[in-house]
Amino acid sequence: MEHGPHPASSLSIDCSEDTFETGVAFWAAVFGVTPRQPADAEQNYVELPGALPHMTVEVQRVGAPSRYHIDFPAEDVDAEVRRMVDLGAERVEQIESWWVMRAPTGHLFCVVPATVAADDASA
Repeated sequence: MEHGPHPASSLSIDCSEDTFETGVAFWAAVFGVTPRQPADAEQNYVELPGALPHMTVEVQRVGAPSRYHIDFPAEDVDAEVRRMVDLGAERVEQIESWWVMRAPTGHLFCVVPATVAADDASA
């Protein structure tokens, strides 16, 4: 199994509820792109298409302090989570079919099923 960056990896710029709209405008301007609003206004994500090559970039509304996190797609989520734990990460929370993880540095990231990442990339 090849490890490393995947074309369907995504960078989420998590913004607190009160900074979300400002965050969308700021990060879209930083990357020089037009935000793609979701079809469903209840979604907590706004994509920034074309912001980074080989990576989906989105601004996400969260009920927590603002931060960044990367989603890593995996064909076998459990195996990839075990690999990440062996490298020093810890499991934080399982949500549906993916895991929120914490790197030894304290940064959060997610391991998501490759099919979820592919569906998000095609939306």
